[in-house]
This record gives sequence, C-alpha cells and structure tokens, in this order.
Amino acid sequence: MVIDHFLAQCTAHPPIIVVATVDSPTDGVSLARALQVAGIHFLEITLRTNAGLEAIHQIRREVSGLCTGAGTLRSPDEITQAVAAGAEFLVSPGATPVLLKHASKLDVPYLPGIATISEALSAREMGYRLLKFFPADLSGGAAFLDHLKSVMPDLNFCPTGGVNTNNLAEYLMLSNVVCVGGSWIAPAELIQRGDWSAITARATATIAIASGLPR
Repeated sequence: MVIDHFLAQCTAHPPIIVVATVDSPTDGVSLARALQVAGIHFLEITLRTNAGLEAIHQIRREVSGLCTGAGTLRSPDEITQAVAAGAEFLVSPGATPVLLKHASKLDVPYLPGIATISEALSAREMGYRLLKFFPADLSGGAAFLDHLKSVMPDLNFCPTGGVNTNNLAEYLMLSNVVCVGGSWIAPAELIQRGDWSAITARATATIAIASGLPR
C-alpha cells in the first residue's frame, strides 16, 4: 500500500513535514534546497496561492531526494491537479465523503484532516489509517491523541496547527504519532525575505530535538 511506503519514510527520516506557502515557484525551489541542506525530507506546499502547483512541479524537477507534497486540498479538482503537478503525498485540512472517496482511487498517499473522534471513525471506515490532526492545538493537543490510542489503536496521526519546538517532543513521544507538521520552520516572513539560512537553522534545530527522542 502507498501509505505503508510513506510510513516507512517517516521512520527512516526526521518525522517532520515542513508546511509552507510560497508566492513564486522560485521561492519554492530555494526553500526546498534550504530544507534539504538541514536534512528535512518532507515538504508540503499549500495551495493557498496560485504559485503552489507550479512550485511543486519545479521542486520535483530541480530538487531530487525531497518528498514534496501538496496541502490545503479542499476539492477533488485540487487533488487531481496536485497529482498532475507531481505531488508525492496529499493533505487536506478536513475530510468529507467526497474527498475520501476521490483520494482512495489514487496511487498517492492521502492524509485527510480530522479534529474529532467521529471524523476519525469516518475516515477509518473508508480505509484510512494515517490522518492529519488539525488544528492540533485547538482540538485537544497531545492529550487528545493519547486518549485515542486505546479506542483506535490501528490509527496513526500527523498533528499540525500550533506544533512548534516547544511542544514537538510531547507529540512525537506518542506511539500513535508518526510525524508532525507545521510552518514554524519556514514562516511566510522568512520565505518572503528569502532568508534561507535562517530557515536552514530552524530546520537543523528541529531535527536535533526530534533525533534526541526515543522512537
């Protein structure tokens, strides 16, 4: 299964998905290179700007070895466009029956977003076992996911939303968390300034925290 390959990558590489919004494909490529220098393996480019799809396409073409995905996918059309652009994984902030059914037909890992137990059960019924937990900080945080371990032991999560270096360890120490995602490594202001060295430094610091945790 494609999701099994994605989970294996989370084990083999730092379990950090950098979530970024870029205003140009050039910024996307520069960002990808800055992250790769630090050892980041996963980059999620959101479709919050018109540059998102082309940025994914150019990163895939110019930066080898980085697993580049598409985020903020809100419709089947956006999912289809992201796959056509070369996205290697797909992420939605939420999950509807239409999105879940459409993505299930694709040979690309899809992380539907959930914020409640009922939403997690709905995704589980459709065969999904790795879910985005969003917004994590406003939906119960690590304590919420810890409670889910006993009632849904077959589910894994990628919390995003409010995740940063202050609570990174709290999430990654949970057995049902395989990776975390967020924009703290590459915030919009650093991307817009082209401060790639600062982004590399943030990525390096984050990896140091994650690598020091038992997994």
